[in-house]
Amino acid sequence: MTQTTNRTLLNTLAFPAQLSGLTDLQMLHLADEVRQRIINVVSHNGGHLAPSLGVVELTLALLATFDMDRDKLIWDVGHQSYAFKLLTGRAGTFHTLRLFGGLSGFPKMSESPCDHFGTGHSSTSVSAALGMATARDLAGLKHHVVAVIGDGALTAGEAFEGLNLAGHMGRRLIVLLNDNAMSISSNVGALSLFLSRTLSRRWVRQARKDVLKFLRSVPKVGQKLATYAIRGESSFKSFFTPGMLFEAFRFNYIGPVDGHDIPALRRHLQTAAAVDDGPVLLHVRTHKGKGYAPAEANPTQYHGVGLFAPETGLPVPSSDTVPSFTHVFSTTLVQLAEQDERIIAITAAMPEGTGTNLFKEHFPDRFVDAGICEQHAVTFAAGLSSQGCLPVVAIYSTFLQRAYDQIVHDVCLQNLPVTFCVDRAGLVGEDGATHHGYFDIAYLRHIPQMRLLAPRDENMLRHCLFTALYGGSPCALRYSRGAGFGVPLVWPPQKLPLGVGEIMQQGSNIAILALGNRVYPALEAASFVEKKLGFLPFVFDPVWIKPLPEKQLAEIAERFDRILIVEEGVLAGGFSSSVLEFLNDHGLLRGHCIQRLGLPDTFVGHGTQLQLREMLGLRSKGIAEAVFSLANSNGSKSETKIFETG
Repeated sequence: MTQTTNRTLLNTLAFPAQLSGLTDLQMLHLADEVRQRIINVVSHNGGHLAPSLGVVELTLALLATFDMDRDKLIWDVGHQSYAFKLLTGRAGTFHTLRLFGGLSGFPKMSESPCDHFGTGHSSTSVSAALGMATARDLAGLKHHVVAVIGDGALTAGEAFEGLNLAGHMGRRLIVLLNDNAMSISSNVGALSLFLSRTLSRRWVRQARKDVLKFLRSVPKVGQKLATYAIRGESSFKSFFTPGMLFEAFRFNYIGPVDGHDIPALRRHLQTAAAVDDGPVLLHVRTHKGKGYAPAEANPTQYHGVGLFAPETGLPVPSSDTVPSFTHVFSTTLVQLAEQDERIIAITAAMPEGTGTNLFKEHFPDRFVDAGICEQHAVTFAAGLSSQGCLPVVAIYSTFLQRAYDQIVHDVCLQNLPVTFCVDRAGLVGEDGATHHGYFDIAYLRHIPQMRLLAPRDENMLRHCLFTALYGGSPCALRYSRGAGFGVPLVWPPQKLPLGVGEIMQQGSNIAILALGNRVYPALEAASFVEKKLGFLPFVFDPVWIKPLPEKQLAEIAERFDRILIVEEGVLAGGFSSSVLEFLNDHGLLRGHCIQRLGLPDTFVGHGTQLQLREMLGLRSKGIAEAVFSLANSNGSKSETKIFETG
């Protein structure tokens, strides 16, 4: 895709501060330009389309009201930040969005001074903003701090924890609730808007204080009169507005406001900025996908999209007909649930992403979407398991991190048979560092009672799911994003022997231990080695990360003094670490040359999965080069050498 060079209003804006001088008509034209640029770029690059289209006017109003060189703005999750990127000095490079070496799809502090806080996981904005506001006050500064949070992100516990502490501390802070899902009839909505505008004005708030002060001054009955007045006001407001929830947190509530009316947004943002007696919640209603008919009609489908034709919204057909790991998991789970009514599927606001929407279609009474509440989802599953159910918790690897304590305390400590289906394990691609799933082995394998499987292909995934469901203990299986390897699917699935791997290829000189989706690239690498060096390396799929296939690993260590371990996870505490620990603890790590391929001790950026694997040496070429390096090493039986790459 080429960079846009025509002289549009968007391209004339060098600094976001210039927005404050635009007329309302210019703002409308600019909103149209921003939307079209987002649609064009995302149609070529993929990304989060509907969320960003829904906040174009809101972004314009925010940038016209606040000073990005002074004030602080945090976008919760960051799915909706594309307009912000365009309007904060990145219009010229916006065509590189989500491309390898290009702009991130999320706010990133190292990318722009206007990105005041990096986000990617939901519900963190209020907590971060409160921290910034506290730091501001301690430093004696006066700038504004604004957090923009969606109604979906507000379902998570951390958001309410942030609201609770913000109300308790009473610091000056603006929380902007971007509500794109609530449905209220037009009459009630109009009345609510009128009342909330009236009740939120500065003179009304001052009058309220004066009246309460007067009532309290009445001899003998003053405090009772003030109490009755407060109760009456609360009942009145709670009947007509949704603000009581937030006022219970001691926030000054303003709204709801039309999130696509720029003049109204600017007025209410100015009102919020003028409040100096505690935190403010400004309630804004927007339409997800606004301005693009396909996204407006189906905002869920266009939340995160691949390539599509901007004229029609139709996806660009993929040449890959191999089913994804997620699809195979989904269909297999439905097949197993048809035979066992104890199986219950749980996800955390990701039914389409995890494939559990298919389960919901077949068994709506046995499906639970817990919302963006991974901690709750895991403990909820533990409760189900304690009563004889077979819960399957399908969550992306990067989001399961949020429920670590619940996995330890509520599931594993009580040895409850909960099955964790860890989707998007490994490198996920264009979503980048906040979404890569390369920590799950390290944070799961050390937990007592936990078992951990890594299916190499879609057929093995079926066997792993069956094994985990009926293993009688907590068990997780990790599988990657994207298509499988096109292997035939066998039914019925079989229960795998505990702690037993599979020899994929007999060979000599060097052993390759390849985990999960790196097995087939390792086999291809072995073929390269045979052509160049004249021997065929031994290739082993451990299948089990925990318990390790100890007997087989011991035999491999006795037979081979050069071993390559390949995994798409972090090297620190990952699968290769567990192998080294086992070999060392059993006196088997003597005179070996061992090389480890995996994720280094750094955060990996964004790009396609193939680009990132190529960069990290995790494709067949990189694996073959690691074998060449081992073959040329000068290891001896008296010296052990361990190399790390990636």
